[in-house]
Amino acid sequence: MPISPTRQTSLDAAPASLADGARRIVATRDLDEKIRLSHATARSWFARGMSRRGRTGGAAMPDQPGRPEEPRLLPPRDMPKRAVGGQSGRIALLHSLAHIELNAVDLTWDLVGRFAGHPVPRSFYDDWVRVGLEEAKHFSLLRKRLADLGSFYGALPAHHGLWEAAESTGNDLTARLAVIPLVLEARGLDISPNMIVKARKTGDAETADILEIIYRDEKRHVAFGAKWFRFLCDRERSDPEARFQDLVRRHFKGGLKPPFNDRARAEAGLTPGFYRPLVRLTG
Repeated sequence: MPISPTRQTSLDAAPASLADGARRIVATRDLDEKIRLSHATARSWFARGMSRRGRTGGAAMPDQPGRPEEPRLLPPRDMPKRAVGGQSGRIALLHSLAHIELNAVDLTWDLVGRFAGHPVPRSFYDDWVRVGLEEAKHFSLLRKRLADLGSFYGALPAHHGLWEAAESTGNDLTARLAVIPLVLEARGLDISPNMIVKARKTGDAETADILEIIYRDEKRHVAFGAKWFRFLCDRERSDPEARFQDLVRRHFKGGLKPPFNDRARAEAGLTPGFYRPLVRLTG
């Protein structure tokens, strides 16, 4: 299909700064362009070919990420029950994971762009640009796997609740680190091992291999979160565990639910003293 003049201009134009690249990634509704821009921005940043914000600071980050017409986005409470087992269950799981990873792309680049003027070392942005690139890789892998199974991202409805974490923490970098990598990504460490085992037991080695890549990368993402969260707490002379618990109670709905993968979390620097006091009690 020929590329329209508008799309061609978008493809040819290089980001003017890290913040500009991040803004364009989050804003675009075109999923191929979102992935392309993630690679282009990361490549230019690591080649030391761009500044953080440019001379003028650039435009503000969008309030909402750009999304294609599909999937249909619903409130979490209105989501239909997901199919379990068989080909339909496999596709439903992959579609749900692809939606999570797409949100992770936007959440990470929103962090990079929104806080591009924050007084932190350049290595902070090195870490999170790498995360943004890896989240784009995860989404691409899951999207391709859906296509291999005869489906596509957008074939099923998806929920719109994940972006609430970005809205709640838009003015506080410490809170953003507490909620995104140290709550949401850490949850992936808890559930991924069982998903990998189940995929292999059902003979779906391709999906299991993708999940292992995501699991490996997520451990590093949580480690980056823990490292920089501690850095910010040290700078403001606050206790990291107490600060984490306060921020999660203020910015994350509900408590944290076990079981936890304590070993993987600890390997990433997120020890039980951070999250165990936040366990949601059920009776």
